[in-house]
Amino acid sequence: MLRLLLRAFVVFSATLSIAWAGSITLALSDHGGPYAEFASALGEALQGGSWKITTSGKPTAGDPPSAAPDLIVTAGGEALRQTLARAPNAPIIATLLPRQTYEKILAETNKGRSRSTAIYLDQPPGRQAAFLRHLLPGQKRIGMLFSSETRASATQFRQAFANAGLTLDSEDSDTSSTLLPALNTLLPRINALLAIPDGTIFKRDNIKAILITSYRHQRPVIAFSAAFVNAGALAALYSTPTQIARQTADIVNSLGPTLPPPTAPNFFAIAINQNVAQALGLSVPDEATIRQAMLADRESR
Repeated sequence: MLRLLLRAFVVFSATLSIAWAGSITLALSDHGGPYAEFASALGEALQGGSWKITTSGKPTAGDPPSAAPDLIVTAGGEALRQTLARAPNAPIIATLLPRQTYEKILAETNKGRSRSTAIYLDQPPGRQAAFLRHLLPGQKRIGMLFSSETRASATQFRQAFANAGLTLDSEDSDTSSTLLPALNTLLPRINALLAIPDGTIFKRDNIKAILITSYRHQRPVIAFSAAFVNAGALAALYSTPTQIARQTADIVNSLGPTLPPPTAPNFFAIAINQNVAQALGLSVPDEATIRQAMLADRESR
């Protein structure tokens, strides 16, 4: 009995001694907006721990070298690109960027990044399907536009939608000249247009034209950011910088520089533009009701 108690004490003591500590460099693509929110939230989430955080802006070629940190957290695509150029062997957690941007940057650097991971901005297809089902009950036919950046994800969306009783209809557009023809072809066939992060299609210069064209067809746009909703989309499922920071802190606290595979965000937010809903003659639930229904779905599985 004494031997068993001693063994249990040794195991318990070992678990208590595991405490990740070290230095973190936080590299930001910009010092304002979502990057400032992320930096503040990450600092608060790691406050009181053993990690020392140093924040830097977007590095430049003329910056003097500094001591290598134990871990680098990047926010935004440009910060990741510059960090890979300066510290190709450092462990990196990349945040505040879409999956295709992360993969494109890794491909550009020709690095086998076994020591990097990412928390994508992209919402997983299954979560998108659940959101659409509760936002627009009875509206089964969902349209999407794909470019070369996002076309590989079409199969995942099609399967997730089918599992939720929805149907995916899509068109391709790889240039600005094909965008509106593809959109005008797609909109009459669908009940709603789902937008996902795609730098070819849903770039800033295209948003107004997409919203106006969709409104003319009386089809709601379901977006991926609160700013998109403010511009005229019906609703959005997205993750805030603060939520991404919380997930980043969880990775840092639990694993330190031992990094998991890239992943979608764990936490999400919902935005709804009730003025757009009224203009389109739609009656949609509020954010809290949809969130509760989505969480109930997840718990029932």
